Amino acid sequence: MPYAISMTEAELIAACIANDRLAQRTLYDKYSRGMYTTAYRITNNFELAEDVLQEAFVKVFRHIKGFRQESTLGAWIKTIVVRTALSHIKKQPNIDELTTSHTQELIDWGDFLEAEYLEKAIQELPEGYRTVFVLIEVEGYSHKEVAEMLNISVGTSKSQLFHAKKRLRESITKMMNW
Repeated sequence: MPYAISMTEAELIAACIANDRLAQRTLYDKYSRGMYTTAYRITNNFELAEDVLQEAFVKVFRHIKGFRQESTLGAWIKTIVVRTALSHIKKQPNIDELTTSHTQELIDWGDFLEAEYLEKAIQELPEGYRTVFVLIEVEGYSHKEVAEMLNISVGTSKSQLFHAKKRLRESITKMMNW
């Protein structure tokens, strides 16, 4: 992989714009693993995450000449992956509009929470809760951004997150036999 090592990010982008297949492969290899994880966390489906990843990278290569470098290349690619994953799960809408408002609540997971428990609990959340939780707590989007992406209100985003955290707390408590 000496080709990849010798290129700067700007050179890699320029080579991808020129349809250099080796540069495209280098870009894919650099970002695909992390982007697959993001796609899987949103879709909760291995095969769908693969489809999302492939579709997202097709979009990346098709639109890379429009990358304005207002963010990092990785952040730009992640946005494409997230939007692609959301478009796939939006086809099965089940995010309910909840009218009750809830305050933000920090969860004290204690010192004994293992990543596997948390990952399993996240994947068991209903799709709407999981999507909002992953976008806000894992990917770092704001409630406003999530509301716009999912075409829901900010209040619904906050409510979905509240209920997701509540369910996570219950699931993890059961898993760890507290």
